[in-house]
Order: sequence, then structure tokens, then C-alpha cells
Amino acid sequence: MRLLVFQHIACEHPGIFRRFLRQDGISWDAVQLDEGDQIPDLSGYDALWVMGGPMDVWETDQHPWLVSEKSAIRRWVRELNKPFLGLCLGHQLLADSLDGKCGPQSPAEIGILDVSLTDAGRTDPIMQNVDTTMKCLQWHSVQVTQMPRDGEILASSDVCACQAMRVGSLAYSMQFHMELEPTTIANWGAIPAYANALEQTLGPGSLDKMAMDADRHMAGIEQNARQLYENFKRLMVA
Repeated sequence: MRLLVFQHIACEHPGIFRRFLRQDGISWDAVQLDEGDQIPDLSGYDALWVMGGPMDVWETDQHPWLVSEKSAIRRWVRELNKPFLGLCLGHQLLADSLDGKCGPQSPAEIGILDVSLTDAGRTDPIMQNVDTTMKCLQWHSVQVTQMPRDGEILASSDVCACQAMRVGSLAYSMQFHMELEPTTIANWGAIPAYANALEQTLGPGSLDKMAMDADRHMAGIEQNARQLYENFKRLMVA
């Protein structure tokens, strides 16, 4: 079983999922698109994960590799029809690569916040045994504003209607960060664009507060991440 991962900044990797993959002996290849890595032949992989990043889906002039990435995502979902998981930017790219749309999230949604499953989410295979309302790391100023034509909303929050979605039968994405691990917030807080967004939204000193909130809820966050991973792994095996 082989997993392909699209990354857009070094610190936004599969996070805690790396431990689960290692325990299961699942190999994975990272393509660091922002550093000029080329997308390999997709046919040799069983699943595609697309991670987060500081760029926006429409910034193709600044990041021209977004064009080829969207094309690869579209081929993966529409032609190859293999399991897909997108997180944060990866969630937005799934929508934008198909026939959905993204736009500004105002206000930005940043912090350890609640996300609740919809009725569809409660019965979807990817969310089985995941808490119906869970604490999650949010760090985004863009949202999905129009679903792809065969999309289903699986989770939402008070300020963002499309927090998780399924497109077709095997493509899933989440606006929030299921990959959170104890070092994530400190590592992301060292990125100027992330730190500025955080302070503009929550004020000075908010990085330390968010890290403490994450520590307080880490056991539950990890449990939900493990369950989501196990659910997705069943799609990969099938």
C-alpha cells in the first residue's frame, strides 16, 4: 500500500498520522510542491493526501504549481476514483479543483474550537465513532463557499458551514486540522504569516493560550484523529 502526500510548506506534514502510518508499515512519499518537487505518476499510489499551507487556492500567479496540483487532484478524484483526504488548504483545493468555489472566511477562524457532525456526517463511514462534537485546531481565513456538484457536507461550525465534506464516494476533506500533535502549534507559530493571522484575530499572547488549549484537549483530539485514520485506512484497503 502506497500513499502520496502533497505538501505546501515544510511544517504542514501529516503530523500525528505519521505515527499511525509507521505503526502500520504504510509507506508514503511527500511531494513538496512549494520547493519545486514534481508530481509523480499517480497510477502507482493507493491514496492521496493534500495538506495545508499559507497560500490561497486562487494565488496561481504567485504559486503556478497550484495549476498542476489542481489538475492532479481532479484526475485523482474524477478519473482514478481512489481514496483522497484533504486538510485545510487541501479541503479548499478539493472544492476548487472540481466545480466548487472558495472565498474569504470573515472573521478568520483560529483556535481550538468546536466542530459538529451533520446528520450526513453521523452516518458516513469516515466519521464512524468520531465524536459528534469535537475540539479541533482551526487556522484559516478561506472557506468553501460552494460545494462540488456531488458533494455532501459532513461537519460544520458556527461560522463555517462546510467544515468537512465528501465528494463522490471516496474523496474526503476537512477544513480543520485532524493531524494536530503536541509540537504543531509552536512550529506553525514560527511562520510569520500564521503568527500574524493569529494575533490579528485573537490578539497578543494568543499563541501561548492556543497551545494551552490544545494541551488540555489533546487526548480527545488524538483519539478522534486515530479513529478517522482507521476509518480512512479501511477505504484504502478496500
